[in-house]
Formats: sequence, C-alpha cells, structure tokens
Amino acid sequence: MNPMKKVSIEKLTLNIGAGKDTVKLEKGIKLLKNIVGIEPVKTVTNKRIPTWGLRPGLPIGCKITLRGEQANTLAKRLLEAKENILKESQIDVNGNVSFGIHEYIDIPELKYDPDLGIMGLQVTITLKKPGLRITKRRLYKTKLPKQQKVSKEEAIKFMQEEYKIKFGDAE
Repeated sequence: MNPMKKVSIEKLTLNIGAGKDTVKLEKGIKLLKNIVGIEPVKTVTNKRIPTWGLRPGLPIGCKITLRGEQANTLAKRLLEAKENILKESQIDVNGNVSFGIHEYIDIPELKYDPDLGIMGLQVTITLKKPGLRITKRRLYKTKLPKQQKVSKEEAIKFMQEEYKIKFGDAE
C-alpha cells in the first residue's frame, strides 16, 4: 500500500458544553481532568446573544485536544464505552468521527464520583493522511489535493480495521 494513503488519527478532542451554568462548567473541568490527567481549556463566547444571556468572553464550556499515542490509547477506551458500535451518520464527508458518551461511568477504569453526578461528553476523532502539512506550513502554503483528503469510506474502513468498530444501529 502507498504510504501516502495510510489513514491515521490527527487529534482527539473531548468537549463538554455547560452554557452559562458555572457549576456545570467546574464539574466538566474536573471530569475531563479525571479522564485525561491534563487541565482542560475553557471555551468562551465570541458573540452576544441576549435571549440566551450570552456575552463575549463568557466561559460556556471546556475541551481537551490530544495528539499522537495519547490520542490513540484514549480513543480505544472511549470507543469501548460505546461498545465498539457506531452509526455511519457519526462520520462526516471529511472523515471526522463524532459521538457522545451519555454517562462518563461507561468509560472503562472510571469510577462514579458523587461530586460530579452523572455527566456526558462529546468526542471528536479527526483523521488525516500524510502530507497535511502543506496546508499548515508557513511558506508555500497550498490546498490539499483531493486524493489526500480522508473520505467517509476510508474513515469507515480505518475504524473497522484499527478499532474493530461495527457500524449498525447504535443508541
């Protein structure tokens, strides 16, 4: 197989949205720190939406982005929480895999924490092929050729081979 066609994980992002609720935000930060062991970053609003009570600079969620081997090992644990079953609709046309975990206690090796209660989180796995650097480098930045983009079919094949994912009727 051509090494330039090999699909791999670029990054794994864990996200918890809390809205204006600062108590839920603090619980979300504690949960992500328990899962990964790294302090998450707060996400803030850019727009003012008066009907929702949002203003620029207001923290509304938290996230952690992992890359490399750390992303690979955590992805295996998170997919086990979904019992290695996903829907095809959870993969977009660019090869990104997104799914939610309703209760963090479904994740292997995590115990129930009475301070947190029951919380869920959103997981996004971004896939790539070698050569993505041409879109991010400083000099001679160019568009990614079509054959270097990860298609939905390639993402499905990668998930089946790498993580033994079954695609069917998940909850």
